Amino acid sequence: MTLRSALTALLLFLPCAKAAGLDLRSADVYAAEHPSVQAVAYMGLLMEQRTSGRIKIASLGSNSISSEIFAIGAVQNGTLDLARVNLASLSSIVPAAHVPALPYIFRSTDHLRRVIDGPIGTELLAALERHGLVGLCLYDNGARSFYGSKPVRTVHDLAGVKVRTPLSGPWSSIFQTMGMRAIPMPYEQVHVGLRKGLVELSENNWPAFVSSRHNEVAKYFSKTNHLMTPGVVIFSKKLWDALSSEDQAIIRGAAQESVLHNRTLWNERELNMVSMAKSLSVEIVSDVDRDSFARAIAPIYDRQIGVKGAEELIVRIRSTK
Repeated sequence: MTLRSALTALLLFLPCAKAAGLDLRSADVYAAEHPSVQAVAYMGLLMEQRTSGRIKIASLGSNSISSEIFAIGAVQNGTLDLARVNLASLSSIVPAAHVPALPYIFRSTDHLRRVIDGPIGTELLAALERHGLVGLCLYDNGARSFYGSKPVRTVHDLAGVKVRTPLSGPWSSIFQTMGMRAIPMPYEQVHVGLRKGLVELSENNWPAFVSSRHNEVAKYFSKTNHLMTPGVVIFSKKLWDALSSEDQAIIRGAAQESVLHNRTLWNERELNMVSMAKSLSVEIVSDVDRDSFARAIAPIYDRQIGVKGAEELIVRIRSTK
């Protein structure tokens, strides 16, 4: 048994114990400079300061080769302490998590932030505890847009195009509705997939596009802003239940404060996007006909009618001022 395993086992027998020298391990598919990874690092710094070094995030696991589904399973079984994942990757265990991943469900970044800061965000986080996860906070994950070997100005530009999709979540179904050929592919394979023509397009947020060096193999970044699904920081409930209420409060507080840091970083990246694109020799396509996308995705919303909880959640999100 490793020292860490022995410590975890001891804590499980002492559910109100104060953790001693707990070095937490986190994971994220994005590279170290991505806002989500930096926000988790900031969370760890706050934990370390508030426990005099007793609790810290010792390993960020940035640019992990494992998929988000693997990370979620590892956090559930306690072999990984925490991870930042896309909320939609949890939709197989919390069906409501797929609703914030619907195209154009959020009107703007401000609208997204108001929704996840309110009762809806609280409910989504609370729903995770029945599945071996503690939801610490929700991050702004930025708007996802298409990029690759061709510009995208209308939904018709996507007809029959091979587009990379994540291995989990509702993306394949969404993209197929818009006429694309969905190609499931691990995130770490996107660079080679674009370079070798295995896919013609991928999609993600701007910081991920740059930090993962996808700009090296993609000439166009088309601002379709089709998805604004939030990220979520999940914590192992097995370890959580072994912590004292004091330590739980410290971790929750650090997580909540990291949300503002996450948003500050996103705002800075958005402001620098155009100037950075020029230095990277990437053409940003801004003249996107979003109405064409809105018409194409109508069947996606039609399919939510009658789905337990989905229709109500859509109404609540859209009615949030």
